Amino acid sequence: MADRLYFRQLLAGRDFAVGDPVATQMVNFAYLIGDRETGDAVVVDPAYAVQDLVDVLEADGMRLTGVLATHHHPDHVGGAMLGFDLPGIAELLAIRPVPIHVNGAETEWVRRVTGVSGTDLRAHDHDDVLEVGAIPIRMLHTPGHTPGSQCFLVEDKLVSGDTLFLEGCGRTDFPGGDAEEIYRSLQALASLDGDPVVYPGHQYSAEPSAALSEVKRTNFVYRPRSLDEWKVMFGG
Repeated sequence: MADRLYFRQLLAGRDFAVGDPVATQMVNFAYLIGDRETGDAVVVDPAYAVQDLVDVLEADGMRLTGVLATHHHPDHVGGAMLGFDLPGIAELLAIRPVPIHVNGAETEWVRRVTGVSGTDLRAHDHDDVLEVGAIPIRMLHTPGHTPGSQCFLVEDKLVSGDTLFLEGCGRTDFPGGDAEEIYRSLQALASLDGDPVVYPGHQYSAEPSAALSEVKRTNFVYRPRSLDEWKVMFGG
């Protein structure tokens, strides 16, 4: 399937939303994932300049069939943030009416933040698989940063949202955050089979991606050997 997989990592402020000061400051990644043979593709976490993302995808000969949302924060799905009203899935639906795939625990959060209708959202459980063309994308519920945060495993790639960065992890002091939950989620990711490459939700490190084994070796969030140690280090 590797030759069929269409996968692009795009940095906000550089690869799309060029010149947008908020996008440049927040350094979000969006991802395009699809099947080169069928042309079907989804976008992960569209925000800032959704038409740019559609244009990139269509210039590659792909067509948008859905959206995957890692979580409800506006820099990932649009909405009000830091005094700005960020474009996101609501604006995308206006130009491409496609289903928005979210974890079931995140549905109401996404609806409230973005204003989209509940009928636009498709709620998923942990370990659901979404077929994009013939490309399976495994959805992993990884609560902690938000109640319904989710990561996506596609072949040898782990799109980790704000659950796991190459350096650090998502903060848990926003509404819905839970330090104990993110500890358990990080441990679950660490135990994934094989050695997938981690593609995070932000470029908070020099490199844009790294093998999970390397992240486990170098990321300080994997130093605690128990939940008790985690609580001591991170105040959970």
